[in-house]
Amino acid sequence: MEKILADIHTHTIVSGHAYGTIRENTRAAVEQGIKLLGFAEHAPGIPGTCHPFYYHNLHNIPKEIDGVRLIFGSEINVLNDGSLSLEQFWIDKLDFAIIGIHGECYQDAGKEENTKNVISCMKNPKVKAVSHPDDDHTPLDYEKLAQGAKEYGVALEVNNSSFLKTDKRLNCIENYRTMLKYCEKYRVPIVINSDAHDPSAVGKLDIAKNFIESTGFDESLILSTNPEKLLKFLEIV
Repeated sequence: MEKILADIHTHTIVSGHAYGTIRENTRAAVEQGIKLLGFAEHAPGIPGTCHPFYYHNLHNIPKEIDGVRLIFGSEINVLNDGSLSLEQFWIDKLDFAIIGIHGECYQDAGKEENTKNVISCMKNPKVKAVSHPDDDHTPLDYEKLAQGAKEYGVALEVNNSSFLKTDKRLNCIENYRTMLKYCEKYRVPIVINSDAHDPSAVGKLDIAKNFIESTGFDESLILSTNPEKLLKFLEIV
């Protein structure tokens, strides 16, 4: 696999349970050779995260620092009624949105209903990726998930942090094997992200990278090695 040059799922102190700033994360990205860095602060529903007004002022942040292109989004919660936990007024302020299931604001509804809820949230045009779809505490139908992602132009994430907490992410390794199989079948792109909650994890993607390489996955479907291709996919100019 070519070098990974993008990490678009990181968090700062704004998320309430992360420990770096924008510039500290960017400094770490420079050290890791990352050229495209995304900030996806947690949306309402996660204890301690920012008020949505935070997203109103994102236009004041530089788009590039020390040669690293910066993009700003939100990791928005999938809710049990298939809706998003952030109002559209604020979503429109974002460069991009990632959606994900989090136990703090979601109750397992079974594989079919969980999958239906995630796909429902994919319909929002700002949504461009699904975070850590790997945990059997809220199981997913990976074939249907891939089909939905293909239909709505959404990438599926391989989350490096999941490999560091397999005691919490139930069956995540086998779930990723299954997910990647269906991504190849339906030609669904993937993103490889750190989900960093501290600068020390920004751009640290080797575990996920090595895992994907071990599966023989079609590298043409990996967006994270080509920042320009990823920006085009995200529809960010």
